[in-house]
Amino acid sequence: MPSSHGSNKDGRKPESDGTTRETEQRQPCFAELETWEPSKILATLLEGQQQALNAVRNALADIEKSAIAAAERLSGDEGRIIYVGAGTSGRLGVLDGIELTPTFGWPSERLAFLFAGGDAGLTSAVEGAEDDEETARQLVAQAKLGASDVMVALAASGTTPFTRAAVKAAHAAGALTIAFANNPGAPLLGDAEIGILLRSGPEVLAGSTRLGAGTAQKIALGLFSTTLMIGLNKVHKGHMVDMVASNDKLKMRARRMLGDITGCDPDA
Repeated sequence: MPSSHGSNKDGRKPESDGTTRETEQRQPCFAELETWEPSKILATLLEGQQQALNAVRNALADIEKSAIAAAERLSGDEGRIIYVGAGTSGRLGVLDGIELTPTFGWPSERLAFLFAGGDAGLTSAVEGAEDDEETARQLVAQAKLGASDVMVALAASGTTPFTRAAVKAAHAAGALTIAFANNPGAPLLGDAEIGILLRSGPEVLAGSTRLGAGTAQKIALGLFSTTLMIGLNKVHKGHMVDMVASNDKLKMRARRMLGDITGCDPDA
């Protein structure tokens, strides 16, 4: 499997024409992937997921920096979290963001998503959406971002025009901009105030960034948003005390939390 620097364990380099992004490179050792037994394919794909975890581990200092900076911006009553992206990266942002309200009681009005292709793009590919810079700028303008807002942008390539345009516009409006990308030297990382490199390397299945790169983004987002919510006092004694108890399972969880924190019995 590739190391965080784009080499295989045995030192072989993935194939590249010198311009191909790391996440798009093909590794010769996987050239016969489709001929392997399913058990070998699964084991190899799993090793790729471990590589994604290593990429996040190497980025922990930057994730910490971003969570602290975001908590400072959002400590008042008006700041919003805005997730931006296209394709798999954008969908992972939506997945992370929508959980903040039920898990931490984060107000839905303080949460926004700028997704290339809009709602239609969440379930199907919208031709040209990720290249539409003008729409990205318009969406940022409509959102009226300011100094209390935090934009979280994601792109495995780090070159997506929609995402880059949104980050630049948000930065110009005074918002804190945080960007995650999986390629070293990705321009998106330089566009944002805090750029976080998740160097997951070439994929087992060449170019399929929903695999290693996507896993690295999912892990990093979970670490970032949970640390952020802890910094905003949404956690007490290890419990998600601002959780929205919207069903029977969560109501039972709320009772257990109250009992654990206060020492009272379940009936009380």
